[in-house]
Amino acid sequence: MLTVIGMPRNRTQRVLWLLEELDAPYEIRLVQPRTEEARAINPSGKVPVLDDDGTIIPDSVAICQYLADKHGDLTHPAGTKARAYQDAMTQFIVSDFDALLWTLAKHKFVNPEEHRLADIRGPITFEFEQAMARLAAYLDDKPYLAGDQITVPDLLFAHCASWAEAVKLSLPEGRLADLAHELLTRPALKRARDKGEAALSAREMG
Repeated sequence: MLTVIGMPRNRTQRVLWLLEELDAPYEIRLVQPRTEEARAINPSGKVPVLDDDGTIIPDSVAICQYLADKHGDLTHPAGTKARAYQDAMTQFIVSDFDALLWTLAKHKFVNPEEHRLADIRGPITFEFEQAMARLAAYLDDKPYLAGDQITVPDLLFAHCASWAEAVKLSLPEGRLADLAHELLTRPALKRARDKGEAALSAREMG
């Protein structure tokens, strides 16, 4: 059985969403990041973590790609040119989108106050706008980031787009915004969110 360890409102949601897209059975184990419980599973204290029948896999991106490969869906086959381009898009999302949002979060509430920069938003906004212009050029007129089918980087992109909206960073109008809207209204994401909220409610009720 696959067990997703983490909290549904952070990057764990990516994994839940992908599992719903794959129609794969799983369980949710609620663990807050940076707690002793989290560090006992993953030395970094980060979540999500996937427990696949006793094998522990950390990092949301690695988990998503592993699951896509395992189920032969939402990915191009390893060793193909299409997969190489898909991986390039994944790395772009990680380094040029996710990393900016995480840097903003660290200086807003994650880092101790003495290690936060109060004026970080200006530089982050500048880099965000530059990154979105480059990503729009990569997308061009393709249906999805890595071609004519949804793959892992599309889900990562959409999750980051939702995160960006929450911190008031807007995607440029056009193809990128349209793709984000299409992805964020998929039924599988709604199921993932509903299951995550149900797990939280069940814990609160005891």
